[in-house]
Amino acid sequence: MAELLLELFCEEIPARMQARAAEDLARLFADACAALLEAPPRGFYGARRIGLTAQLKPSVATEGKEERGPRIGAPDQAIEGFLKKHGATRDALKGEGQFWVLSKPGRTLEARALVAEAMPALIRAFPWPTSMRWGGTSSMVWVRPLKRILCVLDGAVVPFTLTQGADDGHGLASGDVTEGHRIMAPGAFAVRNFADYKASLAARHVVLAAEDRARMIRDGITALAAAEGLEVVPDEALIAEVAGLVEWPVPLLGRIDDAFMDLPPEVMRTTMRVNQRYFALRKKDGTAAPRFALVANIAAPDGGAAIIAGNERVLRARLADARFFWDLDRKQKLESFLPKLDSVVFHAKLGTQGQRVARLENLAGLIAEKLNADATLTQRAARLAKADLASGMVGEFPELQGVMGRYYALGQGEDARVAEAIAAHYCPAGAGDAVPTEGVAIAVALADKIDQLVGFFAVGEKPTGSGDPFALRRAALGVIRIIRENGLHLEFMDCFDKSWRLVFAALAMNDYGKAQNHLADVRKEGIETTLEASGGFQMLENKATARQLLDFLAERLRVQLRGEGARHDVVTAVFGATPDDDLNRLLARADAVRGFVESEAGANLLAAHRRAINILRIEEKRDGHAFDTGYEAHLLKLPEEAALAAALEEAGTRIRLDIEAEDFERAMEAMAGLRAPVDAFFEKVIVNDPAPELRRNRLRLLARLRAAMDAVADFSKIEA
Repeated sequence: MAELLLELFCEEIPARMQARAAEDLARLFADACAALLEAPPRGFYGARRIGLTAQLKPSVATEGKEERGPRIGAPDQAIEGFLKKHGATRDALKGEGQFWVLSKPGRTLEARALVAEAMPALIRAFPWPTSMRWGGTSSMVWVRPLKRILCVLDGAVVPFTLTQGADDGHGLASGDVTEGHRIMAPGAFAVRNFADYKASLAARHVVLAAEDRARMIRDGITALAAAEGLEVVPDEALIAEVAGLVEWPVPLLGRIDDAFMDLPPEVMRTTMRVNQRYFALRKKDGTAAPRFALVANIAAPDGGAAIIAGNERVLRARLADARFFWDLDRKQKLESFLPKLDSVVFHAKLGTQGQRVARLENLAGLIAEKLNADATLTQRAARLAKADLASGMVGEFPELQGVMGRYYALGQGEDARVAEAIAAHYCPAGAGDAVPTEGVAIAVALADKIDQLVGFFAVGEKPTGSGDPFALRRAALGVIRIIRENGLHLEFMDCFDKSWRLVFAALAMNDYGKAQNHLADVRKEGIETTLEASGGFQMLENKATARQLLDFLAERLRVQLRGEGARHDVVTAVFGATPDDDLNRLLARADAVRGFVESEAGANLLAAHRRAINILRIEEKRDGHAFDTGYEAHLLKLPEEAALAAALEEAGTRIRLDIEAEDFERAMEAMAGLRAPVDAFFEKVIVNDPAPELRRNRLRLLARLRAAMDAVADFSKIEA
């Protein structure tokens, strides 16, 4: 086994690209040298380097193979071209049938030669998100100027060059040399293997592993804060980013000027994080502390005093800018920002933010009525929810949308519920984000997400397997989490229909031609539609699209339940059996069905149901039609089929009444009572009786069983 060490050393790589680049390098190397690998390569990355180490077989033997060439009698030029392609002579050809065949014997490939052959093309075609060209006429591109290539196998250089033609590739060739810290240990040095490489870098003030740099940053700033009786505001994403900016992390603490401590803490944190990559600190009671943490890339002789002073100066200037926007925005009412939204495009096909605000105000009022929330306050909150998008502060820091609206609303005396709804209507923004819990905030948050879903579905911008540019899956999951975690009973179809009408009116206003084209597309697809004139606009009611949205939510719910380890097949079965659009009611039904199918009686009845539908499927295909449930009592000749019919009548009535009462557990008890008569029926009754009328009647009885069970769930979708 031979150890390979590869490092690509360049100018500073953007932090956001480093981890993916190391993964791509390991993946591409594994693809190119798969026959040599003893184990998957291990990648590493930092501010000025990406690389990998791998254990390789010293050599690998390839099997011989035959290549079919031109037809016998083909022109000499075709034959010569084939031979040139494979580096062979005519002596190696033999005729087989109508074609020449070239036999290529197996050979032994040395690891060094195979790596040297694969690396130039891999490096030149490396998939950076963005690349740059440097050095005049060279065709070589890289994320930043590439300086060195270190490639050693068992202590010896694997020789190759990137040069392709005169002056191409900047003359870069592989070697055994790299560099340490740019300032604290300048200059090149040679390495023999990975252990030597890692130790030599550490001696020259470079921490190789990203996770080690992140740990040093996390532990360092936490210790410095604790020494002052403070704590760090958690921010793992910022830790990961800073770990990609420094090679030798040196945590330091700076002080925030007291003149800025009256700014909202979110403003200070965002200013520090976005502009300077500083870490915010807070007191034990959660209030902002007048300190911040930074990470230097050098251990300064003065202990970092000059670095801290310089960063404090920069932060004062940044906070002064934030103060300017904070003071300027508060000179006017939040509502006065709304006219500016009329010129801000939300989406080319869906109009402006101003038009969207009007839709949200209307839709949020409907949702508030359904949830028994204050409709007046809800509509007020929906009207102001997007106003801060036109403020100076959010223009500078988009991350503060909603947050600033809350501060400005409270400052001008709006109801606290309105202010909280403005801040919370974007939530949940991610898996770890809390959902709104107050009625007004819930209604506005749901309206925002439903309008987003309906609008983009309306203009054909649905998510695909490869992309979701408008974050519709996140919006759907947000709706689901709000409904589930608040235990709400909300019927979606009315909301979708209302939203669709509002969206389509905006569509027609923005581009009547596009609205007509959309209508033509809908008709072409055979979707049931109703077109009506209203106020000069064309409005479309499309129940099929509303159902598509409900199915989309159901699929997101299944994804969420899979993540929770729940039985998503039961949810699929319940969603497929009923037009019910109350999410929590459906989940309650699914819980009852899950308990039923996991019981002994349920498992046996499920097997009988499968047997029944298999018989029905075969016989319905044979007869060319589906069997109805109208069996005839006088044709129930055997006691077992009469007993099943009686049990179905009783259970069917009980199941229907229990479902209407939302007592799903009791409905399952009624269904469990079918087990004994169903078992007896299949044991004693021959369904395909020679008498046609008995056969038809028994098939109708099975259709009655199918219908009774499918009224609760589509049991055919439940896994065994």
